Amino acid sequence: MPTRSQRSALYKSHPELILNLGSCLAVLAIVAIVSFLLIRERSNVEQSAVRSASNIVQLIESDIVRNVELYDLSLRGLIWAVQQPQLRSMPPELRQQIIFNQAFTTPVRGDMLWLDAHGDVAADSTSVIPRQANFADSKVFQAHRQNKDLGLVISPPFKARLGNLDWCISFTRRINDADGEFAGVAAGALRLSYFNELFKRLDIGSESSINLMNTDGVLLARQSTTAEDPLIGANFADRPNFKRLLADGSGSFAAISGRTGKPRLLTFAKVADLPLIVIVARSSDEVFDSWRRTAILVGCATGVLCIGILWLTLLLGRELRRRHSAEQDLAALAATDSLTGLANRRQLDQVLRREWSRTQRNQRPMAVLMVDVDHFKAFNERHGHQGGDQALRAVAAAIGRSIRRPADLAARYGGEEFLVVLPETERRGAQNLAERIRSSIEALPPYADDKQPVTVSIGVGCFTPGTQQDLAALLGSADDALYRAKRNGRNRVETAA
Repeated sequence: MPTRSQRSALYKSHPELILNLGSCLAVLAIVAIVSFLLIRERSNVEQSAVRSASNIVQLIESDIVRNVELYDLSLRGLIWAVQQPQLRSMPPELRQQIIFNQAFTTPVRGDMLWLDAHGDVAADSTSVIPRQANFADSKVFQAHRQNKDLGLVISPPFKARLGNLDWCISFTRRINDADGEFAGVAAGALRLSYFNELFKRLDIGSESSINLMNTDGVLLARQSTTAEDPLIGANFADRPNFKRLLADGSGSFAAISGRTGKPRLLTFAKVADLPLIVIVARSSDEVFDSWRRTAILVGCATGVLCIGILWLTLLLGRELRRRHSAEQDLAALAATDSLTGLANRRQLDQVLRREWSRTQRNQRPMAVLMVDVDHFKAFNERHGHQGGDQALRAVAAAIGRSIRRPADLAARYGGEEFLVVLPETERRGAQNLAERIRSSIEALPPYADDKQPVTVSIGVGCFTPGTQQDLAALLGSADDALYRAKRNGRNRVETAA
């Protein structure tokens, strides 16, 4: 892990990188937090929908259980009445009143019948004179005749044979005679439209539905309904969703509707010990509609915020680049001689110390060239300071063109003197470069048709590894060689001994 000083150095060297990295991390953190909150809110919405649907299921379940209990109570009362021996000697009006005294019947729910051992209607809750019909062929009647231990039986949905043709289910019990033999069936019909009216009072959305099914997978009632919905009596026993809810008994799960292919949130429960199942199928689109609008709004706001952060980061990064460029320009100006464009004395001193330390550490050779313009004072007197400045710039340009290695440095040493630092350069290489500089300056075109060309004298100082020499001695040797070149006629290169 980087230390504090290393992190500080990294920031100073790569401020824009650190800024971009920090902004990206901030954006990722914002997106992660918002995503977590939206996912948690979606879970809360789903749990709220499940609780609401569970309440509806419990409400319907309690209503169904109450109706079944009332029907069962009515059937038991009917059985008790028909088993009284004096019943047949009574007048028809009194007999009907006694038989159906405890009968729980209304036009909305249905009617009750006493079927004799042959399946004929012996008594009818809606009429003193029983309606004529025979139910001996019905599966429920035959089941009661063959098995005396069935108890209360709830039939599959059927079209009523008597009265209107509404869909109904029946509640039946076996009637035994004094010897325990089959004597008929007590039956009560419940119109399935009763459940539709009950379901209509519960608002669960236009694309959601409440369903009542028996454990055989037969649809008994459904609300809301559309033209494409399956009819009452349709069988769903082979559907995967029905198999799952039948296996679980009660609970909630999300699934794809096998009929519409749309996602549904199914909440269901078996009605007590009865072979009935209440299912509330909530449309996932309706359940998550408000959450989806909130998610879109929050997502757009978060996107705008993140884009704003990144945009501001880009602007700040551009300003940092400008600042860095300005600092580099200022640093270059601070290290450059304003007249010649070469390195100034300050940068020369830094480079000399650095290269001398590297030379001593690596035990490599080093050379310096001391360059001085010949007769510069006389040139200034002939052409003035403006001409002298132009001549110095031309000499500096020629020196700069002659240097080809990146590590070499040419600097203005002072006045008309220049110094060239040549790391890892031996005597012969330094002499060749000095001669190239001298000849290139001598070849410069004359200034203002001056018959005396601009020339330089160069002194070469060299350091050889293993010798006892310091930087001052190296510079002094180059200076001595320069003055020797001056004494020997100028426009020449001399090398220190």
